[in-house]
Amino acid sequence: MRYGIVSLIIISIQMIGISNAYSETPVERYGQLAVKGHQIVDETGRPVSLAGVSWFWSTSGWGQERFYNKEAVKFLAEDWNVSLIRAAISVEPSGGILTDPQGNINRATTLIDAAIEEGIYVIVDWHSHSAEDHPDAAVVFFTEIAKMYGDHPNIIYEIYNEPLKDTDWLTVIKPYAEKVVGAIRKVDPDNLIIVGTQTWSQDVTKAAAKPITGYENIAYTLHFYAGSHGEELRQKARLAMQSGIALFVTEWGTVDANGDGDVAGENLSAWRDFMKEHQLSHANWSLSDKDEGASLLKPGANSTGPWGDEDLTESGLYVREMMRTWSAD
Repeated sequence: MRYGIVSLIIISIQMIGISNAYSETPVERYGQLAVKGHQIVDETGRPVSLAGVSWFWSTSGWGQERFYNKEAVKFLAEDWNVSLIRAAISVEPSGGILTDPQGNINRATTLIDAAIEEGIYVIVDWHSHSAEDHPDAAVVFFTEIAKMYGDHPNIIYEIYNEPLKDTDWLTVIKPYAEKVVGAIRKVDPDNLIIVGTQTWSQDVTKAAAKPITGYENIAYTLHFYAGSHGEELRQKARLAMQSGIALFVTEWGTVDANGDGDVAGENLSAWRDFMKEHQLSHANWSLSDKDEGASLLKPGANSTGPWGDEDLTESGLYVREMMRTWSAD
């Protein structure tokens, strides 16, 4: 009888240990992220693949800024099992950070604070197609974010969302990036920095040919939309990784590159397999109820959740299933 009781105690302790392991937050599980060769790794040096959701442009007056609240972050962390969110902080349009700095900074800090509270990672994205026109504003913004949050391993800096096709990597994007990276590293020597690449963050081979040097933990942006981008872009990504740079899919869509259309099932499956194979971290575009295919929510959905099947678009249903099963795929 005595041995039976001992066995029950041992089993109970083991079950508590298993339960505690599963209750770890992503940041507790992975800790400080870093770049090792062509991969992003956790604090033990093991490759890690985070999965999450990008918010829509934070632009004041566009209607989607209402989703920048802590309740939405909490719901996605708990119900969708996301390990990552992305705050798409709008820059140039009227209502962006250049014309409404306080509103957009408040939205950024709201999502950052919520991510830290939930123990997930947060990409702070300078959401622009012409960031090289305002380098000093980017330096000020990221310096302040680094001062406020740089001691938290949750923080990931994305310093340029999508340079345009004619925005040259070597003469425009790279010098801009070196200036902003240098400013961040004066404050935060550790957290991951992600650098946008030419042609809406698709020409990753150009960055791989002449990468940024002199700084650690630098990764490069790869964006795709399954309705528009296929094997040709995946091959570019393979070549870039073979050259030694790490990629981070900070934005991807289930539909066409214009943000609309139907879910591109077959090619989407190929992209899903590709990201799994190469252990790429990624954020889906976007948490929004805008009337377009890429939106996760149907028009009129509430701002804070909870969101059920009836609130989700075709894309939303697909992405929710993907998020919930990503770590188990």
